[in-house]
Amino acid sequence: MLKKIIISALILIVAAASLAAQEVVAGLTGNIYLSGAKSAEQAKGIAADTLELPFFDDFSTGQPYPDPLKWLDDYVFINNTYSVRQITKGVATFDALDNTGRLYETASSFVTEADRLTSVPVNLQYLPEDNIYLSFFYEAAGIGDMPEAGDSLTLEYWAPVEQKWYSAWKAPATQKAGFVPVILRIDQEKFLKKGFMFRFKNHVSLNSASTDPSMAGNCDHWNIDYVMLGKNRTPADTIPPDVAFTLPVRSSLKTFEEMPWKQFRQVFLSEMGPWITINYRNNDQVIRNVTRSFEITDVYNNTVVHSFTAGATNIDPSASVSYQAALIYTFNSVSTDSALFRIKSFLTTDAFDRKQNDTIVYYQRFGRDFAFDDGTSEAGYGINGLGSRNAMVAYRFKSPVPDTIRAVKICFNDSYQNANRRSFDLMIWRNNQGVPGDVIYFQEEMLVEPGEDINGFHLYRLDRPFEISGDYFIGWRQRSETFLNAGFDLNTPHNGKQLYWINGEWNVSQTTGSVMIRPVFGPRINTLGIETNRFSPEKLRIWPNPAGEFITLDAGDMIPLLMSEITITGIGGKVLIRRNFSETVDISGLPAGIYFITAWNGNRILATGKFIVAR
Repeated sequence: MLKKIIISALILIVAAASLAAQEVVAGLTGNIYLSGAKSAEQAKGIAADTLELPFFDDFSTGQPYPDPLKWLDDYVFINNTYSVRQITKGVATFDALDNTGRLYETASSFVTEADRLTSVPVNLQYLPEDNIYLSFFYEAAGIGDMPEAGDSLTLEYWAPVEQKWYSAWKAPATQKAGFVPVILRIDQEKFLKKGFMFRFKNHVSLNSASTDPSMAGNCDHWNIDYVMLGKNRTPADTIPPDVAFTLPVRSSLKTFEEMPWKQFRQVFLSEMGPWITINYRNNDQVIRNVTRSFEITDVYNNTVVHSFTAGATNIDPSASVSYQAALIYTFNSVSTDSALFRIKSFLTTDAFDRKQNDTIVYYQRFGRDFAFDDGTSEAGYGINGLGSRNAMVAYRFKSPVPDTIRAVKICFNDSYQNANRRSFDLMIWRNNQGVPGDVIYFQEEMLVEPGEDINGFHLYRLDRPFEISGDYFIGWRQRSETFLNAGFDLNTPHNGKQLYWINGEWNVSQTTGSVMIRPVFGPRINTLGIETNRFSPEKLRIWPNPAGEFITLDAGDMIPLLMSEITITGIGGKVLIRRNFSETVDISGLPAGIYFITAWNGNRILATGKFIVAR
């Protein structure tokens, strides 16, 4: 009897401990990049009826959707952030979100089918002795959520004559770290036909959907890279000879991913980074020679401001290289309020190399924000459990020169069944030897709001802006024990700058990543009904003009423009681009000509402008 009592007590203690307030990192319930992008469904009819061999895709196009010339559907997310060991830049991520970036309606705590990736029809009218092989690399979880028992990644083949799908492969239950190669011979007569297709599918289950909806989110990630279907192959032929970029390029600043342009221009000597870091890999079995080159363009003024080569070097077989190219340049522009620079890195390799993955681009942004995150949320962060009421989260920032803080941007994720729509207190603290000290500013009962713009941030304006310099902390105090689900950038380590408060003590966050919170500095932010005449149709500023690949709208953080929809039309009045408002707009798909831009709030026109595209 005593033994049973002791065991029961231990169970209760463990259960209580598991419910105690703690840091939590959960999956997303939405993907802001997919919700505003053009899907493959919108581009159907472009691909040929039947593709000829070889079929190849390493997902290096930089688009969020699969290439419609190669794939029939658009459910997977093409990205370069959910893996750190990719074979080349870009992976196809299978998860619990659909092609609009939302959780599947069928998603629950029970295992259900989610994404699929289906090839266009392929001419596979060959003989078995032609040695047809399909190969690919797959990875469980990456930096996302590890699939549990019952979750799966599978491969199916289409038999054209029978009009039937057959199971061909399934990922093993025991997962290895990193990408694993798979190569499968296709020699059955029913598949060696014109019109053959193959498709990948995943099955998912939401861990916390039934117990805590605020923590339920995107989960059970699988990444696929380097899909190749061809003839005259061997079982060892899993990858073609190729030298390619792998990881994305990051900020060339020493401290921040992004910072206010006016502040940078005052401290550029100390804040400018000394190099551009690139990562590339030799996927060949022999030593290869590669030349690294770089080009920096002032996007607003459409001018190449710096270019150089880092010379040629040899790279060993199957070797990955992280190279720091010395950067003898300081960002400079005639723009006064903000600036945008395109950093293009490219490799010169042998003529037989695939060239789609030999170029990688990063945009160095200077606006009004300080940012440590890269603008992409891969997860949700918060404090959850018993005792988390009044828990606080703080992130340390530094303003190099005195400036006025006007607002705070926070990326709050959508939550399952809107479970995190709660209020919180916005907080700013003085720095006290590395932890938050005296409260400089607080604003009570702010409401968790999903972001309006492309990177998912919501703007919380300070009702009492003030000047600040040096180190300080910004964050929030939660008013309930509900997980608030703030955007969490898994690719940016916080390096001790992120802290949380529970039970009277500040603790350094034990998570790997950065909560997505940004202070906004500079001149006064226009609010609804105040100085709206500044953005009357004849005063909406657009630059560069003429433009090449991007335009920037001089709207700052003005409300209601941040909540508006913009349309771009040609001279004939046809709408060519329709999207939610953002300061930077990609116009690379527009031919040379004159265009008109309109910002709408419902049926009301808020602002208009005109620009020229010059090629």
